[in-house]
Amino acid sequence: MLAVVAAFFGGLAVGAFALGPRIEISKRPVRWYAGCELIIASWSLLLALAMSPFSAWMLRITGVQPTPVWQWTVAFCGTFLLLLPATAAMGATLPAMERVTAQMHSEGRSIAALYASNTFGAMGGVLAIAFWLAPQLGLLRTASVCVTLNVLCGVASLALLPRLSVRRETPWLESREEPFDPSAGSGLRANGFDKLRANGEEGAVSFPVRPDPEPRRRVEGSARLTKNASTLRWGSGSARTDQNRTHERRGVLSRLAVTGLLGIGYEVLVVRVLSEVAEDTVYTFAMLLAVYLVGSAAGAAGYQRWLEKLRDPRLDDRLLCALAAACLIGTAGLWAAEHIKTLALQWFGASMGAAVSTEALLALVAFGPPTVVMGAVFSHLSARASATGVSFGRALSANTLGAAIAPLVFGVLALPLLGSKGALLLIAGAYLALTARRTWVTPGVWVPLSAMLALAVWAPPLAFIDVPAGGHVVSYQEGVMAAVSVVEDADNVARLRINNRQQEGSSSTLRVDGRQAWLPVLLHPSPKHVLFLGLGTGITASSAAEDPTLQVDAVELLPEVIAASAHFTDVFLDGAPNPRLHLMTADARRYVRASDLRYDVIVSDNFHPARSGSGSLYTVEHFEAVRSRLNADGIFCQWLPLHQLDLQTLRSIVQSFVAVYPNGWAMLASNSLDTPVLGLVGRGDAERFDVRALRNRVATVSLPQRLANAGIEDEFALLGSFVAGPAALKRFAGNAVANTDDHPVVAYRAPRITYTPDSLPRDRLIALLRELSIEPAELIAPTPDEDWPHRLAAYWVARDRFIESGRNVRPLSDVQAMLAQVREPLLSVLRISPDFRPAYDPLIRMATVLARTDAARARELLTQLEQTQPARPEAELALREMSAAAL
Repeated sequence: MLAVVAAFFGGLAVGAFALGPRIEISKRPVRWYAGCELIIASWSLLLALAMSPFSAWMLRITGVQPTPVWQWTVAFCGTFLLLLPATAAMGATLPAMERVTAQMHSEGRSIAALYASNTFGAMGGVLAIAFWLAPQLGLLRTASVCVTLNVLCGVASLALLPRLSVRRETPWLESREEPFDPSAGSGLRANGFDKLRANGEEGAVSFPVRPDPEPRRRVEGSARLTKNASTLRWGSGSARTDQNRTHERRGVLSRLAVTGLLGIGYEVLVVRVLSEVAEDTVYTFAMLLAVYLVGSAAGAAGYQRWLEKLRDPRLDDRLLCALAAACLIGTAGLWAAEHIKTLALQWFGASMGAAVSTEALLALVAFGPPTVVMGAVFSHLSARASATGVSFGRALSANTLGAAIAPLVFGVLALPLLGSKGALLLIAGAYLALTARRTWVTPGVWVPLSAMLALAVWAPPLAFIDVPAGGHVVSYQEGVMAAVSVVEDADNVARLRINNRQQEGSSSTLRVDGRQAWLPVLLHPSPKHVLFLGLGTGITASSAAEDPTLQVDAVELLPEVIAASAHFTDVFLDGAPNPRLHLMTADARRYVRASDLRYDVIVSDNFHPARSGSGSLYTVEHFEAVRSRLNADGIFCQWLPLHQLDLQTLRSIVQSFVAVYPNGWAMLASNSLDTPVLGLVGRGDAERFDVRALRNRVATVSLPQRLANAGIEDEFALLGSFVAGPAALKRFAGNAVANTDDHPVVAYRAPRITYTPDSLPRDRLIALLRELSIEPAELIAPTPDEDWPHRLAAYWVARDRFIESGRNVRPLSDVQAMLAQVREPLLSVLRISPDFRPAYDPLIRMATVLARTDAARARELLTQLEQTQPARPEAELALREMSAAAL
């Protein structure tokens, strides 16, 4: 992402630098503007065809596990070349329109007003695309709308803008020779020049020069007329030396470049910090970018309105000092971001609009003051550059070149090295360093400098970690892509979180995490090579790697997650590394496209669908890529977090899945009501499962105790987890829009339930089960045991009843009060299916506890269990132990 931003700004810089000087001397700049708009439109249409093969080529040369340097190089260079014709044309449109507006207004140029209107339009584009066009139309159609607007802009400019020739204006005080045509006149108004010309004399005259960017300022210059009267040599005269002019040009261009670097660097860092406070969705980034742009536009408009006409020679330094102070104010506001969010949500209420408005408020606190001053600084420095003879195109190219370097400097290098706090304070200090030396002793410098040093010494790091009462932070790492923390509560339960928002698992979910490995692995008759996409706490992959017959690969995007997972996987092999587990730092989506390996089982983690980028792991294209990595009889399982999904978004994911696996099934990872996890299961050969093979598979696993701990004692527990067959999945998906790369509906729809949950996870789970159904014939091949399919069907009915019966159960520490809630519902479940162990085990545990205080009631409960499930030995054994204890 950072490489794409850098490549985009790099293309703008190339266009402004290469085409800006030609546009500056053009007599018809409107044609340049129209041509650039049409180039943008034409290249965008070509991208619709070229993007896919070009991306595939970039994928191949990137490789499966590239080094960070190689990945950055390919991502930047590839995107830079792919977008260059369009971005270069974009970089030239603003200089072209600036020349057009100079033609239309006799009082001179107004760079600030043009920049303000252009940036304000960019803000409108961000909001329109994020909240309307892309969710409704998809990316290709949205791009078509933009292409149409480019064409309309180009055509309208030729039709509507005045057809006037722009006189060739020579930049102010630039020494040069040019042909002189007496009949045409000269751009210089020289007192006494006509007299010299009439007498055919050679000599020098003085004249007032009226520079275009500052119409009210007059500077004395001089001109010399040669005897042949064909060449007019003019220059600065006594106003300024060439050396001073060159020095001033370099100074203002350097400031433009550095302020571009610092401005985008500040944006990159603030977005990273706020991702730990906001929800980190596609709407979060849209609001942050929109506020950044509208602040820049307001600053440029304010400069044009109040500052452009000032004749303050120290305005540069004063604006830079103000910008440093504004960045410190914005940075200081980040420490209060969590409190601001809490108060804003209380004030706005609970709704999607309120949640997005809250994120906009956070963006306003961090970006408001700095971006307003940034807009004014850019406008002022551009005007200064023009006044020294530098074209606007060259000034713009210097600024965007600095912006192109910013993502690498601050996002990739400074952030991990200095942390968010250090990098943000560095930006404020760099703005102060840009001021002239004479300013360093003024309050404008030492006041913000003192504040910066105070924050550096006394302010805590910009790390947002929710620590429960009595808990503590085990580890915290701030990487290039995210901040990863491990926090333990007072009960020693550890939780792994990304950006303080996304819980990747905890030490209390070992059983469920293990089931997410064993359920799909056991469905394969003889797996040898297994791939896990996403690591989380590492329990899932490590559980599978305990099987000595398996070779396990696990792909994780964040190296900080791999490091943090060691805290959870110490339960395996006493913390020693497992030679059968191969951890890879790579992007899951890219890995399955670039790798040549094939796997027997591929398990994809339950990625939070609303988080930035996760929606691309639920697309048709990704599911197709995963299928290409499966062996002929391979198993693919995509786990989905129902507690983070609404049913409508789930329908789109299921629609995408059945498009690739039309004979797929759905299963539950556990019977949890608070954090239900649904698995979509596809098989490469689309064959149904053989009961005898699965029974043998469960029985011959070398780790029977691990399976028992995961609640998978037999083939009923394995196949009993299924909740939907192919027909039910297709019926559930209905006419929902599939989630594709072109139409990423999950990325735009999933955040809604994150912002404003409209139901409890248990309610969504029960509503889902009521819509789904499965028949034994859809799942298992014909079996000689005619009674087995009926037992499996009864198991499914018992499971659904078990889940529904727990809907209104409240956890209580008093065993008798707890039994009053669950005894009869659980016994009724057992009467439906004696094979359903999840209803049997909790009653056994409660009877054992009850025996300490009320032996008669405990014996009664155990007797009922023995009668309901005579094949199970636990109740009979407990009764014998009670009798022995009584004797």
